[in-house]
Amino acid sequence: MPSHFTHRGHALRRGRHSETGHVYLITAVTERRARLFTDPMLARLLVSEMRRLDDERYVESLAWVVMPDHVHWLIELNSMPLPAVIQRLKSRSAIAINRITGETGTRIWQRGFHDRALRQEEDVIATARYVVANPLRAGLVDRIGDYPWWDAVWL
Repeated sequence: MPSHFTHRGHALRRGRHSETGHVYLITAVTERRARLFTDPMLARLLVSEMRRLDDERYVESLAWVVMPDHVHWLIELNSMPLPAVIQRLKSRSAIAINRITGETGTRIWQRGFHDRALRQEEDVIATARYVVANPLRAGLVDRIGDYPWWDAVWL
């Protein structure tokens, strides 16, 4: 795993800021790449927390895929800074996952996250296709319709 997903993630973001109305591709990885989201209940919990942030209007979810040990989330940022959105997602999902698994204080997510701001001229739909095609590239399914943990607003 590249180090920018872990402790260096914070250092890489120093001096950077997120902007309302911009589109970001986010990747967050589970602690030690634990394959938590092979459990449908845990995958549903994560999806529920992403949708909750969308319902609260902090983001507009454009596309996402929950992989066994990470999540890719294409969002348009609304009223909250990007680090706060991701912190809220990780915190809420960790609490819910620990509650379901009977754990207390178990770290669910690696520190930091990877983000890429899409430039205005970039094709958001092509990026969304890249996101939802992850299960195909990983060999988890032969057809994207066979994978349950993804969505895109263009459907």
